[in-house]
Amino acid sequence: MSFAGKVVLVTGGSSGIGAAAAVLFAKEGAAVAVVGRNRAKLDSVAQRCRELGARTLLITADIANDQEASTIVQKTIDEFGKLDVLINNAGIYLEGDGLFNGKIMESYDKIMNTNLRAAVNITNLAVPHLVISKGNIINISSTLGSKPSSLALSYCVSKAGLDQFSRVAALELAPSGVRVNIVSPGPVITDILDNAGITNNVFEDWRMLTALKRVAAPEEIGDMLVFLASDKAKSITGANFFVDNGELLL
Repeated sequence: MSFAGKVVLVTGGSSGIGAAAAVLFAKEGAAVAVVGRNRAKLDSVAQRCRELGARTLLITADIANDQEASTIVQKTIDEFGKLDVLINNAGIYLEGDGLFNGKIMESYDKIMNTNLRAAVNITNLAVPHLVISKGNIINISSTLGSKPSSLALSYCVSKAGLDQFSRVAALELAPSGVRVNIVSPGPVITDILDNAGITNNVFEDWRMLTALKRVAAPEEIGDMLVFLASDKAKSITGANFFVDNGELLL
């Protein structure tokens, strides 16, 4: 699946799924624009991409900040002249996000701003360029967009909202030749828990929540992204792919 001559923009690209995706697209010949807040981690991702021969643009920005977010797509266009694929991957999770924690509205606003509102904003800015390239969008959701989980209220709502946004966007953009799809991972080994302040190792517990009794690596999600962004998936839009080791079967 060659992406030679293609430009891919990945948010939340400094670690985890986003970093893996950036490297995999670079391996397939794409030029990559990688967005994140941690410059040191972005530099590490960029080095891996450049070692593969990929033109790489680093954008240090908080996508939940409208002023910073407004520059992301334009910087990509200024550098590469086009945009073919948008991966809305950036997201946050907060521990103890429930109705009894006394801070539900604070956590709700923070999570929704990053996980849903920012994705809508970046998509809106990218659409004019994707219409020109007949490109596509892939939004990274979660199994928690489809099933409830206690103490993850705002996260579940944000991902359910992202799912429906993706389907509506797919319907609206189809006449322009732009595809929109969703990838919903189950348990994945990333640093989202560290970022949420959760230091205990829960991956073993998560493994037991899946039918296959395993936790995915970020590269496994990245492989699905590369497929969906390629011409091999040219008839797929508005679909949600669960890469969850059978979590939703249980």
